[in-house]
Formats: sequence, C-alpha cells, structure tokens
Amino acid sequence: MVEVKRQPPEAVPEAGLSIGEAARRTGVSVHTLRYYERVGLVVTPVDRTNSGRRRYHRLDLEWIKICTHLRATGMPIKGIRRYAELVAAGRGNEDQRLDLLESHREEVLAGIAELQENLRLIERKIDIYRGRLAAGDADQLWAPHRADTVDR
Repeated sequence: MVEVKRQPPEAVPEAGLSIGEAARRTGVSVHTLRYYERVGLVVTPVDRTNSGRRRYHRLDLEWIKICTHLRATGMPIKGIRRYAELVAAGRGNEDQRLDLLESHREEVLAGIAELQENLRLIERKIDIYRGRLAAGDADQLWAPHRADTVDR
C-alpha cells in the first residue's frame, strides 16, 4: 500500500493575496472571482488595499472553493447566492441552509442516477461491439439504410 501524505494548504499572508494569486490557488479565473463578487456570491466584502486592489484572505479562498464545488454539482448561481446570503446573515438561519443543501443533494442524486442509467446503456453497447468484433460479424450490427436513398 502506498502512503499518501496530504500537503497542508499554502499559508495565506496576513496582508492577503492578490486576485491573481487567489485565482491560482482556487483554480478559478480572475474573471470568475470578479464575477462571484459582482453577483453576490461572496459572504464578506473582499478586502482592498489603499490603492483599491483586491486582497483575498484564507476564509475568502475557502468560500470560493465552496462556491466552485456547488457550481460543479449543478447548483444554479441563484441557489449559491441564496446560500451566501444566509451564511452572510449569520446565526439563526441554519435550518434554511440545511433545507437548501438537502434539496440540492436530492437534485444531485437524481442526476447521478440518470448518469448511471446512461452509463449502463453505453456499457451494454460496448459489450455488443466487443462481442461482434470478436466473433467476426461486426458487419451485422445495425446500420440504418433508407429505401428512398439512391447512390449517385
């Protein structure tokens, strides 16, 4: 068995990170970071330097990763925005956050079930092609021909 050592996350300087460095560490583009801020997906205002440049801190990076994972599971921006609003509002709405996440989980599970069914169909087709190729009669596989088509 191979032992895998998890590397601790890179430390974030107290002064924060530039938008470019935050993009690199979170795996999203600078444009996406600005977009998340513009559409209300951030839970705290992004810090700025005296010259107005954005500075991202550890909690900002963690939140961006949460948003990225929610998007990857198909949660609409509207849903992430609602979740961000609830988190930003603070304590007292945990039941609403839970409802939102449980509802999304059901949608994700339904999507996974649909993908699994689609995968089963693909696997059946692969088995058929492999079997026919091994038997030497792959030319017998279904290929539609239209009676009204004339070779020219």
